[in-house]
Amino acid sequence: MSIPIVIMYKKLQRIELLIIDLAEKNQCFGRLDDGMSVFVQGTVAVGDRVEAEIIKIKKQYLVARLTRILTPAETRTDPICSYFGTCGGCKWQHMQYSEQLRLKQKQVQDALHHIGGCKDIICEPCIAAQNTFNYRNKVDFSFTDLRYLTEEEMAQPEDQLSKPVDFALGFHAPGRFAKAIDIDHCHLATPAMNQILNLVRSFCLEHKDELPIYSTRTHTGELRNLVIRHSGHTHELMVNLVTTSHQANLMKLLRDRLLAEIGTELTTFVNSTTSAKNTVAFGEKEFVMHGNGSITDRLGTYTYQISPNPFFQTNTAQAEVLYQQILNAAQLKPTDTVYDLFCGTGSITLFASTHCHKVLGIEWVESSVKDAQANAELNNVKNCQFIQLDMKALQSIESECALFGAPDVVITDPPRAGMHPKAIEILREWAPPIIIYVSCNPASLARDSALLCENQQYRLINCTPVDLFPQTNHVESIARFERL
Repeated sequence: MSIPIVIMYKKLQRIELLIIDLAEKNQCFGRLDDGMSVFVQGTVAVGDRVEAEIIKIKKQYLVARLTRILTPAETRTDPICSYFGTCGGCKWQHMQYSEQLRLKQKQVQDALHHIGGCKDIICEPCIAAQNTFNYRNKVDFSFTDLRYLTEEEMAQPEDQLSKPVDFALGFHAPGRFAKAIDIDHCHLATPAMNQILNLVRSFCLEHKDELPIYSTRTHTGELRNLVIRHSGHTHELMVNLVTTSHQANLMKLLRDRLLAEIGTELTTFVNSTTSAKNTVAFGEKEFVMHGNGSITDRLGTYTYQISPNPFFQTNTAQAEVLYQQILNAAQLKPTDTVYDLFCGTGSITLFASTHCHKVLGIEWVESSVKDAQANAELNNVKNCQFIQLDMKALQSIESECALFGAPDVVITDPPRAGMHPKAIEILREWAPPIIIYVSCNPASLARDSALLCENQQYRLINCTPVDLFPQTNHVESIARFERL
């Protein structure tokens, strides 16, 4: 009787291996000399030779934690951010940008091959971003009363620390949702955003007793989130402070502080309030302290009004590239009737409107539908219609869509989880000649591709990844399906 190979390994044993590929859950992959698979956690790059410590032993594989880099990959580079490795926002800063693009293309292609069964598809190269830093037009910072401490800080007496332990404004540490890293600079944000971040932090620390941080443990306190928007084209600035209640006098003081330091560049300041027990930066009420409560930005030739809550692509310049690629994939004709599913505030809808007969935007979130209608009016677009419908509700959709006419092309841009099976069922019943699937998650795109192509009703023709989020492992992709 042969002895299983796994008994050769012990927890905390040090091993050496070459990293050959990416893996799920922000891990990398390699094999030992005996063929055993190893998933390595830590800041690792493909091509690194590493030493790692075994933390889990399974029948078919090991899970290990990086202890040191023995020989760095040629594609490694020095991260510019002092929070890299602690903050979970920019996990790929240690890779050269050309390597990031290669791996993003590979992510999409591997998912389509292994999950979607689309073996004959070769993804196009990932389209690079013009700016790889300072590209975000929106950043959401969190307040917590538990500051994440580094190992060096934990070794020091509390009274010798440079920052208080019960105040943080920044990003949540990976796997530590109750804690946040107190940051003073994000390299994905614009300089103006970082200036506002530090101004608001200083103000809140000065008024710590009057503005205590909201606690997710006790559900008491005020400060929840700081959301800053900075328009990519118009350069308008919005500050949205999310609190539990509206304290008018304090908000006026903060407004005056921001205006004194930022000046006319500050377009609007909003205090959003919520009674929710979660920490999502979404206000139930909005108190406009300066400006009109919204800003504008452009995508292509279209102007969009952006209020505090609705979704808007966070990389303005690259969103324009993405939308142009959608049009390239769709190959719209002047006679086409187009459906835009999960249309949000109507940004793709408006882009398509110029190139077809008419477009129907379908969205479940009521506020987004209102914003989409307002954006169509703002841009004097007459051939768009927007309706609030749940894509899982087949009967209600049938009655509404029958009046608009059958689609020649469907563009769908679902959330990260992908399309609900019932929504795919509806899409297959409509049977449009062309489906353009826009995805921010290669795995859900691949899963839905398999469902669309069941019984050879559709065929995936091509797929193009687009990098909207440099320095991260996230990638957008555009897939074209044709009815057989």
